[in-house]
Amino acid sequence: MTTAARTTTPGSTTFDVAAFRAHFPSLHGAAAHFDGPGGSQTPSVVADAIARTMTSPLANRGSVTTAERNAEAAVQGARSALADLVGGDPRGVVFGRSMTAVTFELSRAMAKAWGPGDEVVVSRLDHDANIRPWVLAAEAVGATVRWADFDPASGELDPGVVGALVSDRTRLVAVTGASNLIGTMPDLPAIADIVHAVGAWFFVDGVHLTAHAPVDMVAFGADFYACSPYKFLGPHCGAVVGRPELLETLHPDKLLPSSDAVPERFELGTLPYELMAGTTAAIDFLAGAVPSEGSRRERLLTSLAVMQAHEEESRVALEARLVDLGATVWSRAQRRTPTLLVSFAAHDCKDLQRFLGARGVNAPAGSFYALEASRHLGLGDAGALRIGLAPYTSEDDVDRLVDGLTAALAG
Repeated sequence: MTTAARTTTPGSTTFDVAAFRAHFPSLHGAAAHFDGPGGSQTPSVVADAIARTMTSPLANRGSVTTAERNAEAAVQGARSALADLVGGDPRGVVFGRSMTAVTFELSRAMAKAWGPGDEVVVSRLDHDANIRPWVLAAEAVGATVRWADFDPASGELDPGVVGALVSDRTRLVAVTGASNLIGTMPDLPAIADIVHAVGAWFFVDGVHLTAHAPVDMVAFGADFYACSPYKFLGPHCGAVVGRPELLETLHPDKLLPSSDAVPERFELGTLPYELMAGTTAAIDFLAGAVPSEGSRRERLLTSLAVMQAHEEESRVALEARLVDLGATVWSRAQRRTPTLLVSFAAHDCKDLQRFLGARGVNAPAGSFYALEASRHLGLGDAGALRIGLAPYTSEDDVDRLVDGLTAALAG
């Protein structure tokens, strides 16, 4: 594939947005996409991998026929690729319809060992997919839910807040790797140390983070790390990567003839082989986005670091222009993704969304399932305008966004 970076001086690399964009058919149209936090655009290689899998001989997994071997290869390839992406173990990769579905499945399995007196900790910074499964699972068995609040003024989640909530009765702490609403990236290793000191498990929702930063779930201290391929250029599915030895202790409800092996015991029904092949293709595409040597894991770390630096530079420049327009920027944390939640006095954000949409600029408004976060910020259920930068965001896209907002505010 054509790489999307060029070396300028020794030790420095500039991300080539134009070369990167050339791989995305949807970007050849009229729209400027700032809707990546809800789902990214997809490069041709991903669609090709999906089509190739669907049109090749395919059957249930096995080793006898070509069709069986193709299915097995798709599954094992995706487990290996996703483990490389997040720094986990392929034996712990659980695929499902969505991150929400897999998290619900795991929460029900974990709660079989919980009861009255046990506690779980959730964060108001999170997407509801890393809140409600744990709340409902705890309520079903009489366990107690404790809430970690972030600072609405700074957008930060202080590890000390989590530390004040845990005890020797804490069974699980669930925290986002990055807020899908305001981009905040909490100090995961510090929180993990607190969680593990009381013998609890740490579940990290990395759906938003994985699209914008190099990931190392072991360094983060995550016992379970969730992500969604369609947020990082892949197809619509979800996954949780867990420590295999912990997954072995969990026993979900399943069909009698289905495998009791890990991770298969958590994957209900036949897996979507074509989506797994697409996931592998997306991860390989990311690994090749910046020229580098080494294993796929090493190349992923290089590519994602370069893209993260590029996105951060773009975010800083865009944020300054939005402030000049009079925006209230609700994304304020020191470490955050290039995701800006903004509002403008006397302007309804849904009206701004519609105005921009009519000009071919996709920037949605809402709370985006981060309902607790939106309410905690004082934005209620309506939320605000979310502007998400992606590796494929061009300077022209940004100019169109700012011009559109300027026109809307003037009207």
